[in-house]
Amino acid sequence: MTTAGTQPGAGTALVTLRGIRKTYNAGRPNEAEVLHGIDLNLARGEFAALIGPSGSGKSTLLNLLGLLERPSAGTYTLAGTPVQDLDDDGLTRMRRETLGFVFQFHHLLPALTALENVTLPALARDGRVTAAVRERGRQLLDSVGLAAAMDRMPQELSGGMQQRVAIARALVLRPALVLADEPTGNLDTVSADAAFALLRRMHVQDGTSFLVVTHDPRLAARCDRVVEMLDGRVARDAPQAASPASTPAGL
Repeated sequence: MTTAGTQPGAGTALVTLRGIRKTYNAGRPNEAEVLHGIDLNLARGEFAALIGPSGSGKSTLLNLLGLLERPSAGTYTLAGTPVQDLDDDGLTRMRRETLGFVFQFHHLLPALTALENVTLPALARDGRVTAAVRERGRQLLDSVGLAAAMDRMPQELSGGMQQRVAIARALVLRPALVLADEPTGNLDTVSADAAFALLRRMHVQDGTSFLVVTHDPRLAARCDRVVEMLDGRVARDAPQAASPASTPAGL
């Protein structure tokens, strides 16, 4: 286990966590602390995997990183901003301006076309979709092989195609950090490999930082760094040796 100041990503951190604890039901008989003093850096432009067994605290940590929950103790600095000092409106703005999300289940709105789903973050952030954002959405869908499906509804797309739409949606506003929670967990092996290769390609093209939660050791082995959690603590945090498996085909 690495220590603060010697972790991968130290010195160019986009994310800095220090002493992060999370307790649920504080002060009640069923009080439970699920994160026990997490120290973690994530560098700008880094592509890291977050692994660990069920109940290890991965989901809680991802919720904290995604500004969906607040820590019970410790400090979290995101893109130079101490997020614990922000009110709820500030957290919402920071989430919309800095973060992108990809989930195991695509969460596409069935009443919107593929392109409309991709540009939805702009509508949520700005209240409108500009011509520039719409063009960015078209370019992203083209880059993920869905140029011919921009006007199709989600129910007309396969699971792998829907996930590619979700990836494009996460990237449309050029976030500094994309949090991907089991993004290939609902796909067959071929579709999973294609979706992961797409994440890697977008990482290279845009310089976006990625933190990918995965139970698939094949995919974790293709990340540049692996952070392993166990019992609410970081048990291992180390860069991976470069290997052919680290670079998906097509990059």
